[in-house]
Amino acid sequence: MSTTQANKIEIIKAPTSKINEVDFDNLSFGSVFTDHLFECDYINGEWQQPVIKPYAPFLLDPSAKVFHYGQAIFEGMKAYKDDNNDIWLFRPDENYKRFNTSAVRMAMPEVTEFIFMEGLKQLLKLDEAWVKKGNGSTMYIRPFMIATGTGVVANPSEDYKFMILLSPAKAYYSGEVKVLIAEHYSRAANGGIGAAKAAGNYAAQFYPTTLANKEGFQQVIWTDDATHTKLEEAGTMNVFFRINDTLLTAPVSERILDGVTRKSLIDMAKKEGIPVEVRPVLVSELVEASKNGTLKEIFGAGTAAVVNPIAGYSYKDVYYELPKIENSYASLLKEKLTNLQNKLTEDTFGWTVKV
Repeated sequence: MSTTQANKIEIIKAPTSKINEVDFDNLSFGSVFTDHLFECDYINGEWQQPVIKPYAPFLLDPSAKVFHYGQAIFEGMKAYKDDNNDIWLFRPDENYKRFNTSAVRMAMPEVTEFIFMEGLKQLLKLDEAWVKKGNGSTMYIRPFMIATGTGVVANPSEDYKFMILLSPAKAYYSGEVKVLIAEHYSRAANGGIGAAKAAGNYAAQFYPTTLANKEGFQQVIWTDDATHTKLEEAGTMNVFFRINDTLLTAPVSERILDGVTRKSLIDMAKKEGIPVEVRPVLVSELVEASKNGTLKEIFGAGTAAVVNPIAGYSYKDVYYELPKIENSYASLLKEKLTNLQNKLTEDTFGWTVKV
């Protein structure tokens, strides 16, 4: 790839926009996409000419390795528009680093910073009309990479496709969530790909989550693969527990994703004077806290929902309801973080990046 190509993104504009067909007040999360997408192919050991072009399907050979050996990774990010019509990203450097960490673990090529960051910024600028103002209105961003090399020999692909999609979103709220603590199934294992944002991690969750749904639970709190005694993640999110006035969350590991929202909430909680312990949290500890009344809150943390409170959990066929409390950590931290993301308060952490 030439220097000229490496520092320039080709832009092919859509002849018409579909923005007027979209009801922005009634968006189903992740189902509507903007007029354009970003694409860059990796061929013969080099990243090719990056391009922004009209959103459309594309063809793949039936023997593309993504279909047969699952080389697929992604990220979840958001952009926000402030009252001055400026667009801001939230900690994109963390997503970029994690994307390449996932790529290395899945034997895929690392994406250059120019392709990832400049591609994203130029795509947002082109579709800026789709980024709506107001707390609760966001642009969900989905960078992903798949193996496009052909053949069914079980080895890494030689060719790949990196893309970025934009999907306008409203506040993500799934109501009160009841969860089932896993006693058999695990999200990931030591030495596996749990710390990578690999597509297969999410596919593997669908079956046990469906079983939980049939029992009346919306999500599963995953436990460690070896003993099922340590609490790890909630559904597709990191999870926090409040016992008395202390906030607990498991440390990241080979099994637990290094969530951007998770690490942001930890820093914000500390700034608010909330005691935080990052350590293994035992199922027995949670059950005991429920029985003696010291368990105050459980909530998930992730890009889509930001913070999702949990109403109760079940373990060994016993359901434990959480108390209804005012001034919860979940509501406090969600408000603090979303206000910062939407530039309604000063960003003292330096997390927001102007597009």
